[in-house]
Amino acid sequence: MTEVTFAADAEGNLHFEARTITPPRSISPEARQLLAAAYNRPGLAKCPPLDDKAAWRAMIAASNKAFEPMADMILQMSPAHIETTRIADVVVHIGTPLQLSAVGAERALLVLHGGALIFLEGKFAMAMAAANAAQAGCKAYSVDYRMPPDFPYPAALDDGLAVYRELLRNYAPENIMISGGSAGGNLAAALTLKIRDLGLPMPAGVILLTPEIDLTESGDSFQTNYELDAVLKKGLPEVNALYADGHDLADPYLSPLFGDFTKGFPPTFIQAGTRDVFLSNAVRMHRALRNADIPAELHIWEGMPHGGFGGAPEDMELVLETARFMEKYWGKR
Repeated sequence: MTEVTFAADAEGNLHFEARTITPPRSISPEARQLLAAAYNRPGLAKCPPLDDKAAWRAMIAASNKAFEPMADMILQMSPAHIETTRIADVVVHIGTPLQLSAVGAERALLVLHGGALIFLEGKFAMAMAAANAAQAGCKAYSVDYRMPPDFPYPAALDDGLAVYRELLRNYAPENIMISGGSAGGNLAAALTLKIRDLGLPMPAGVILLTPEIDLTESGDSFQTNYELDAVLKKGLPEVNALYADGHDLADPYLSPLFGDFTKGFPPTFIQAGTRDVFLSNAVRMHRALRNADIPAELHIWEGMPHGGFGGAPEDMELVLETARFMEKYWGKR
């Protein structure tokens, strides 16, 4: 490794010279190739002013269209039937495995899709229903929740809560789990806090994949992994402000990392990668839960950026780990 010169000031700020960061040789060849390809893709477009709703709508529509091929691929690869309906007046895509066992029929997975709290409605939310149903072996209810600029906080959280209430009519709470990736991880954790605070029966478990659970972006990796994350590349302060709509970003229903977990929380699976800008979110959430004696697993993959590599063996490891976690906690109270 080339020696790097840096200077540290009295406050502990580090000032580095330019340096080259190579992909770790410990990850699979497929992961290295996918990582290299990801670095050559553009990041999020420059965000419009907060009050320019038309510009936000245009940017969101363009991003959603760009992700449609990925959604189509996920739908083609996932052995599941998809039905789109309304539950409690919320659009929900229901994925059902083509092979649904009697045990699986008693279970439900509530899915909150990712997309920075503003992107990936419609077809991508549908794809998440298919993929999660196939992987979990049960029906997956993917909430196509309302989003900014027209429906800021708490619309998405309200939609998730409304669907969860309806699931309780048909499933025992110990047979329901809540899962979300990125922005969906934010909503999954915030929804669980809301469920607890309202005195509703809590789900058997929560799955938080590279979760966006600190909208204040106060964690260390927002600096150390800035532009090192091949997928997200940097934080999302403008998007977070649009979603929060003037509310305190540190409110636990906006940044569930700051929730009081001593009041209870279900067993939780948390995942991130060493090149994920949200790495600190995962690490800090795990510590917060463990300090409150909540069963929590933290899984960190070497070299992985936000959202995974996108088809490497390590991504399949993640699928297997989440399946193992679900089997461990299904039916438990």
